[in-house]
Order: sequence, then C-alpha cells, then structure tokens
Amino acid sequence: MTPILLIAGPTAAGKTALAIEAARHLDGEIINADSMQIYAGLPIITACPDDEERAAAPHHLFATIDPAQRWSVGEWSQAALALVDEISARGKTPILVGGTGLYFNALTIGLAPVPEISAETRARATALLEDEGLDAVRAEAERQDPFSAARIKPADKQRLLRLVEVGWETGRPLSSFHSETTPLLGERAWRGIVIEPDRQALYDRIDLRFDLMLDAGALEEVRAFRSRGLDPDLPAMKALGVPQLIAHLDGTLDLAEAIEISKRESRRYAKRQMTWFRNQQAGWDRVTALHKDGARTQLAALLG
Repeated sequence: MTPILLIAGPTAAGKTALAIEAARHLDGEIINADSMQIYAGLPIITACPDDEERAAAPHHLFATIDPAQRWSVGEWSQAALALVDEISARGKTPILVGGTGLYFNALTIGLAPVPEISAETRARATALLEDEGLDAVRAEAERQDPFSAARIKPADKQRLLRLVEVGWETGRPLSSFHSETTPLLGERAWRGIVIEPDRQALYDRIDLRFDLMLDAGALEEVRAFRSRGLDPDLPAMKALGVPQLIAHLDGTLDLAEAIEISKRESRRYAKRQMTWFRNQQAGWDRVTALHKDGARTQLAALLG
C-alpha cells in the first residue's frame, strides 16, 4: 500500500499546487492540515484552494468549521484520521497538507494524553484572568508548570490559561504528559515532505500574494466576517491579515499601514514555521524550489 503522504511548509510556499501534483501521481485525496483553513468564512485571506484547484483533486476539511468554534489539535486529529481511513478504504492515497506543525507532530509523534478540562475549571481560570489580570494568570502558570511557562510569550493568554487549567484539573504540569505520547500513525504508514524554499524569495512571494488577495476581495471578505461580532480571542480572528484589516475597518489603521503590518506578520510567521520544520521534521524529504515547475520536478523525483 502507498504510504500516507504528509506535505508541510510555510505560508505561501506552494503547498496547494504541490499537493495537487502529488494527488495526480498517487491517485490521492487531499486533507487540510492548516489550523486557519479549517474555518469557514475566510477562504481568500487564508488562501484556501479555489474552485479550480478543488476540481483538480478531492479536498477535505477546508472551510468546514464555524469560526465561532475553537477547534483543538485533538479534534482535528480525530477528523483527519477518520478521513484517512475513508480515503484508504476507497483505494486512494491520503495526502495531508498544511503549515501547522502541531498537527503533523500529533500524527507522527503523538498527542499528550491530557484529560478533558471541566467547565468548572475553565470558569475558574477565566475568572482569574478577568478579576486579577494576565499577570496573575502568568504567575499561576509559572507555579503550575515553570518549564512550559518559560517558553510562552508574555501576552499569550490562551497558552498560559491552558497551563493553569491543566494544573488545576490534574494536579500535574502539562509538560509531564509529553513523555506519554503515542504516534497516531504507524511508523511505516507515512512519509513526509517539507517545502523549504529560499527565505527571501518566499518573503517576496508573501508580499505579492497579499496584494493579490486584496485584489481578489480580501477586504470585503473580512468586512463580512467582522459583521458577525465574534470574540477577538477566537483562533479564526487571528488569521494572518485579519486583525489588521479589521483595525482598518474600525478606523484605527489606515489601509497602507494595515497592509504593511499584515505582510510583516506573515513574513515573521513564515520564519517561525521554517524554524519549526527544520527542527521538528528534520528527517523529512525536502522540496526547495519555489517555482511550481521546479517543485513538480523535485516532487516527481521523490515520489519515483
């Protein structure tokens, strides 16, 4: 049986085109492994496959989850594995593609078996944040799990709250669960490819792509999305470009500034992704070409 194919890479690296080419080679179907592309309502700004690309190969888990929800790695993993089984049962090859490193680690390394957090514990943690502020949350996170807290940015309240909730719920630091992980995919059931292009060339493409997104209606898309009045802490509200374009629509940023900040944040995110894949997926095959013809040639050589 052909192994499941995992394709990882930074934003704007050409993952969609490469996945479609892989689907042609392997008679495959594509499963989304990007934490922003799972949410509905933002297909342009999150660079979801368009109608032409979807017609080239079956696509799954793109723009399917209401952005009012907050999907976890565990929820994505369950949905992705169910699709892997369905696609394999049809005699096709599952191809998982995206830029979310935690999703790939869940499949190939495993998820920490952390118990579900009760509503009472969540409410207690939320009350700590609302009553005493983020500094109190960080202090409690450092008390519950100093190792993990030291690796979290000061303003990342969601991850800090997670440390507090796990500590209160289980009496154990979150980091203590990490040694108990089991891969969700068998060792020989998959193979991985990372797209790792030249950084400056990628940055140039990121800037150009954001301009093309605006030409395609990204601002109007965000305007409609903003009208829902969703909690700004929801994951979909933090998709690249969304906070800045909302700030422009709210009158706190002019459009040129919103565009420049969006591009800068996208470049920074790409740099973090490349660092992650270099460290976490060091043993995976590499595609280094950014132009689609070169990438296709390299992919064909890897797939044989």
